[in-house]
Amino acid sequence: MIENSSLWVVSDVDGTLMDHSYDLTPAKETIKKLQQLSIPVILCTSKTASEVKVIRKELNLKDPYIVENGAAIYGESLDKVNGEIILGEKYEFLEEILNLISREIEYKLIPLNNLTNQEATQLTGLKGNALNLMRDRHWSMPFLNPPSLLEEKINICCKKFKVDIFKGNRMSHLLSTNSNKGKAINALKKYSNIENVEIIGLGDSPNDLPLLLNSDIRIVIPGIDGPNQNLLDLLNDFEFTLASEPNGFGWKNEINKLINELDLI
Repeated sequence: MIENSSLWVVSDVDGTLMDHSYDLTPAKETIKKLQQLSIPVILCTSKTASEVKVIRKELNLKDPYIVENGAAIYGESLDKVNGEIILGEKYEFLEEILNLISREIEYKLIPLNNLTNQEATQLTGLKGNALNLMRDRHWSMPFLNPPSLLEEKINICCKKFKVDIFKGNRMSHLLSTNSNKGKAINALKKYSNIENVEIIGLGDSPNDLPLLLNSDIRIVIPGIDGPNQNLLDLLNDFEFTLASEPNGFGWKNEINKLINELDLI
């Protein structure tokens, strides 16, 4: 129960807890150790609730989970709010906004859910039912990364339409200004009513900046080809640790170090 712990691990999933082949194996033993220490492991991801349910089952997690880039929080233990806290706007509303931005910048921004199965598999590596789970989206609008030269125009549109766009390694995410990973963390803290909860935050891309900025201990997880330089630039004025290994191996190493340093055993 999150209410019984003053230390939470809040982690991105893709590229952080696991690599892009979706292998959770490296982190599994460390997650078991955290569970034995009664430290919640709160997944905080762009994935849908349907996708995260599968991951939670594999990892035997019971803690609340943040999905669709902070647009919604779910969990069986959130009994005071019937298992959900919704921060985002509906998918259909965000789709309209994305179309308006496309017209303003004279460039068609393509939603992830509009890709063919073949295109989606090529981008994400997901196939079959995993694609259906990815498309079961309600509160956020992922779309293909536009050319970087359009970013300034897009940012102007975001202010006009009162939305935010967060860029990940493989796609961008359109969200209402009421929702991001950091705001979701704060909403969960408010729900839990713990004054001094300490957050260990782990992420790998600029999409995780709100998560990391709202963490007390920040850990950046590199990919196979090294860390995301844009994220490092954004964190330049903040204290953070860069893991020495990629993906789940870096995740495992850094959490194990902290368990020892914080004398939690």
